[in-house]
Amino acid sequence: MYRCQYQVLVLFGTSETSDPVQLVLTDHIYPSPCISLSPNDLVGTGTKFTVHVEMGASVTIQCWNTGYRGTILLHKHGHSAPVQHQDYSGVGMVAFSLFALTLSDAGTYGCSYRPKSRPFASSALGDSVMLEVTPTAAPSGAKRNSCGNLVVSVVRGCAAAFVVILGLHFVLDARRLMVW
Repeated sequence: MYRCQYQVLVLFGTSETSDPVQLVLTDHIYPSPCISLSPNDLVGTGTKFTVHVEMGASVTIQCWNTGYRGTILLHKHGHSAPVQHQDYSGVGMVAFSLFALTLSDAGTYGCSYRPKSRPFASSALGDSVMLEVTPTAAPSGAKRNSCGNLVVSVVRGCAAAFVVILGLHFVLDARRLMVW
């Protein structure tokens, strides 16, 4: 961990210590983790692939690196910090679940690996999956209902305006008939 601090000679004071920064180096000696996505009916494993899901759905991204113990990290392209991380025993898969997806979850995801013996070394990013999140489709009658709702709103607005004008007419007519 590294921290920064500065000193100004004129004031003879020292600044507060900065937040810690962790430097991690990519070491190509370590193999990149493999990636897959479930539910399985979306897409299988492999190199770069794209998955289309609707908002509100959940997906699980699985990563593995056979034979190495340490930590597997899930990265989202464009973000400096990992999205999630889990310890890995070297057997099986690590599952990263993304629940109730929103449009902000769309993006390209990949995994990296940090060996237990060298926590400041990392594998390169492995294969990736691109997650495209689409808005939930409206029911087939929803468009027709929204037009009907617009018509009802306009009719109600006109009726309210008519009632106000009619009331105003009666008030003005009543004032004219009043004897002073």
